[in-house]
Amino acid sequence: MPGQKNTVVRIKDIALKAKVSTGTVDRVIHNRGRVAEDVKERVLKILKELNYEPNIMARMLGSKKQYVFAALLPDHTYDAFWMAPKLGIEKAEQDLKQYGVQVEQYVFNPHDPQDYVKMATKLTKRQPDGILLSPIYYNETLPFFEKWNEAKIPFVLFNTQIAEYDPLSYIGQDSYQSGLLAAKLVHYGQPNPCSILIAHIDEEIHNAQHLVKKEQGFRNYFIQHDLTHHYNIISVELNRSSQSGFIKKLDEILESTLDLKQIFVTTSQAFDIAKYLKQRHVKNIKLIGYDLITPNLYYLETGEISFLINQNPKGQGYWGIYQLAEHLVFKKEVPILKYLPLDVVTSENLNYFRDEKDDTFVEI
Repeated sequence: MPGQKNTVVRIKDIALKAKVSTGTVDRVIHNRGRVAEDVKERVLKILKELNYEPNIMARMLGSKKQYVFAALLPDHTYDAFWMAPKLGIEKAEQDLKQYGVQVEQYVFNPHDPQDYVKMATKLTKRQPDGILLSPIYYNETLPFFEKWNEAKIPFVLFNTQIAEYDPLSYIGQDSYQSGLLAAKLVHYGQPNPCSILIAHIDEEIHNAQHLVKKEQGFRNYFIQHDLTHHYNIISVELNRSSQSGFIKKLDEILESTLDLKQIFVTTSQAFDIAKYLKQRHVKNIKLIGYDLITPNLYYLETGEISFLINQNPKGQGYWGIYQLAEHLVFKKEVPILKYLPLDVVTSENLNYFRDEKDDTFVEI
């Protein structure tokens, strides 16, 4: 009987082989009640021989236990990027509803760290079974990690990876590798010496680990290929809270960097620089950015943006909730890292990333 599928291995078969009652087998499987140690070992050995696994799906469907997951999300009305993970979370909740999973969303202003803290505090008081978040504010997040670990609440990170505080899992791209990829695209597109601008928009780089890693990866590509003498790499933080200030800063960069040929935008706001370049009639600067949001797609199709790196934010939200369910509901081990592919999107292959159901871009 070794090697039999668990679907045809019945408890009474195990009981007969172990010479015990079916009740004893049930107690061993579910680790409840008293069973003599030698009997328990005998039953466990036979379970292993027969490759027996309980039908977890059926058990969950029959259970009335409810699981409350909390999702700490930036408000998509400030940045369209966050609509996609919200849709992914809602799709996962719908798929897992039959197993008693409910997801509560805690939405904050992504430009206000105090609002982030406020919503994280509210979430913590709720004491959910599991938490999904994108820790866009590094320093403000760390105290909550400590609280959740003390309360034994598993948490999954998406989009921004912070490994030091033992999250259950991280879903998203390898930010360092995405920086390397962007640098390779720049190098192939501009083999001659020039200046390159790394633009961080609406983010404080010292408090955004994913952007730090993107810039590290980007710079290290040129170090690894002995090209630092070939390219002058400039990094700047741009803020769109004042449009006139945003434009003035770009004007200053263009006026002082006459050999600027490439711009790498580390966030989803490449479209604002594309718009600026178009209005200034600048045609000799190539632009690489992230994310398949509507304004980026417009400039990708018109040629102001050369490449977009797809971070699959809908998939990040979807798989983030699923990782919590795998761990808490289905009692399975989940991978510490679930890296999603680094997709390079151009105007020519854009339609292959479109989800016709809801007009978002995703691979789930």
